[in-house]
Amino acid sequence: MNILWTILITFFAGMGAGLGTGFAGMSAAAVISPMLITFLHIDPYMAVGIALSSDVLASAISAYTYGKNKNLDIRNGLIMMVSVLVFTVVGSYVSSLLPSTTMGNFSVFMTFLLGIKFIVKPVMTTKESMENVSVKKRAIQSVVCGVIIGFICGFIGAGGGMMMLLILTSVLGYELKTAVGTSVFIMTFTALTGAVSHFAIGGMPDILTWVLCIMFTLVWARIAAVFANKASAKTLNRATGIILVILGVVVMAFNVLA
Repeated sequence: MNILWTILITFFAGMGAGLGTGFAGMSAAAVISPMLITFLHIDPYMAVGIALSSDVLASAISAYTYGKNKNLDIRNGLIMMVSVLVFTVVGSYVSSLLPSTTMGNFSVFMTFLLGIKFIVKPVMTTKESMENVSVKKRAIQSVVCGVIIGFICGFIGAGGGMMMLLILTSVLGYELKTAVGTSVFIMTFTALTGAVSHFAIGGMPDILTWVLCIMFTLVWARIAAVFANKASAKTLNRATGIILVILGVVVMAFNVLA
């Protein structure tokens, strides 16, 4: 019964996390962490580590799918990734010194609000308008934004993907598909850094739960990424918004139950 319960919880956690990753570049920790904590009673710090490690392959397969469809800005993504990586480690260390739920509610509420934004005010920027921004300006913005995103990602294991998507679309002027593609590309490496940091500090997790979360998240992320790259900008905005709103409401409900 315990094994079946674990499979059931990790399946739905992986499904929610995978859809969020494939559609919006959202960190898996926003969904997986509260579900593992609430229903499997896993230590919060370890749950974040499992979620971050689930992010690695899910984000990688999503980035590959977006890149294959020419919806990935590797050059500027690499610039942001450097500062994100450094401050993910810093955030992960600070997180180990504080209660794991310190900023969790902020991340969940942000997911809900961002979902509303995509439904009410969709991102309709084109790739042509993206090219009008100067290379120097975008590079500076990428470094500064990367510092903020990295710290948040390492600190709570969630919010990094949402912050990145918000910044890429609103501050750096990316069109939605390229923003998501670039976000999951960066999240592949930030999630890996965050997961290694968490396990190095807190030890290894339960193997069954860990493997199931990684597997289910990977499968659903691939499905979502394939659909997202075939959808029109309007459809993608609406689908992304609906998924984020649902995930935000569900996770907030989990936090109440916890």
